[in-house]
Amino acid sequence: MTRSANRRSDVNSTQAPAPSGRECVPRHCTLDGFAEVVSRSDGIALRDLDPITALRVQTVNTLYEITVASPSRDTVLVRGGRFFPRATEVRFGGSSFGGSCLKLAWFGIGLHMEFHHDGAWVVTSPIRSLTVLAASALPGPF
Repeated sequence: MTRSANRRSDVNSTQAPAPSGRECVPRHCTLDGFAEVVSRSDGIALRDLDPITALRVQTVNTLYEITVASPSRDTVLVRGGRFFPRATEVRFGGSSFGGSCLKLAWFGIGLHMEFHHDGAWVVTSPIRSLTVLAASALPGPF
């Protein structure tokens, strides 16, 4: 299953009403707007995946290979980009627009992934596409 981002206009198309004399805030930057946009976005919940499920996630800048380690603990192995040149066990926080609102344990098309590793958060560029790999695509035998 592959999902792709072509909804970037959905994110920025609506803005919260501006109080008189103030600038408009993009709607997705408000809690209500974030919840609304995320509810319409394509994606996959980590906890809906079985352990050892492999994902290929293409962001704007990087291709990530992610293997689900423990969905109940939000733990994955991630490889890709300058922070994860080798498969590294991390806690997957979820997806955001790069601000303070985060949809927990969710891979969302058009959103940034957030990983917690070594006491710091690593935030990726937005997800362009997400593919759940068939078991036959995994190296084996196990």
